[in-house]
Amino acid sequence: MTSFLPRIWPSFDGKPIPSRGTAEVFRIFARELAVGRRSWVGETSHFIADQFDQTAAEWDTTLATGRDEPVRDALERGGPFPDGVCLELGSGTGLFTELLRSEFPRVISVDLSEQMLRQAVGRSPTRVRADAAALPLTNAQVSAVAAIDMLLFPAEIVRVLAPDGVLLWINQLGEAGPLHLPATDVADALPGDWQAVEANAG
Repeated sequence: MTSFLPRIWPSFDGKPIPSRGTAEVFRIFARELAVGRRSWVGETSHFIADQFDQTAAEWDTTLATGRDEPVRDALERGGPFPDGVCLELGSGTGLFTELLRSEFPRVISVDLSEQMLRQAVGRSPTRVRADAAALPLTNAQVSAVAAIDMLLFPAEIVRVLAPDGVLLWINQLGEAGPLHLPATDVADALPGDWQAVEANAG
């Protein structure tokens, strides 16, 4: 079951929205991957890592959305959260790690791109280069998974989450974002029974 919260963070002009055609190609890929109609193979993983390695140095200044309203809103209204480790998937240059650390006692930042993680030095104390499809963690180890503009790997997220764990699924550009999945689709893709809370912010 999904509940919807009223918008409290206004929408702003000037969002760096990608071209409609490009975004739709990525959204189709993201949906098919989430529901198991598309496989995540080594070739795709290497391609994605290479793309982000190449853009890491200029990410913060030219490619990042600069928007943290969705993350702030999720942390303020998405709880209460269980106490424990938060796994930040697709952490990139660590732009949102500090916000997550304000809520969780420990944040482990995980990214496929080595160069993005190098840019996160000073922001993310604990950084791990890993593929979100095969996380180097034991079962039921984390209290929360934060996936900000990230592909959804349902089985792996459920595997590492504690029984009372929470998934923060955040699309900074909402429906215009290239990896957008609504909360209902995310909940349906995750193994087991899930309750979802959805909100728009910024």
